[in-house]
Amino acid sequence: MTIQQQIEKFLESPAFGVIGASTNRQKYGNRVLRCYQQNGRKVVPVNPNEAAIEGIPCVAAISDLPQEVVSISMITPPAVTAKLVPQALEKGIRNIWMQPGAEHPDAVALCLAQGVNVIADGSCLLVVMGFHEH
Repeated sequence: MTIQQQIEKFLESPAFGVIGASTNRQKYGNRVLRCYQQNGRKVVPVNPNEAAIEGIPCVAAISDLPQEVVSISMITPPAVTAKLVPQALEKGIRNIWMQPGAEHPDAVALCLAQGVNVIADGSCLLVVMGFHEH
């Protein structure tokens, strides 16, 4: 698949998880969440320390995501990405977008070995979907 085809497949999900969602509007974990909202997408923030972000109830872990979430955005440090990707695969996540700076070679290799659509080439969801700061 080309990167464009990978992105299209990622965006076909009925709902999206944001791993590393943040209440801080300056952080990418918040901007990615708002980007999904701006584009009218159903989004679920994953953050064990918050009840809600941008008015959306959080789930504490990837395993708590609703079944309709088959694509997740990861805005996590690489070491955290490496720890969480196996949980995402166990959950049945089919598409994983590692935002620039979140990529971990072991996590990418695991996704490829499991046949999961992984975007970790430096593509940014905010650029692809067109994020506007309000």
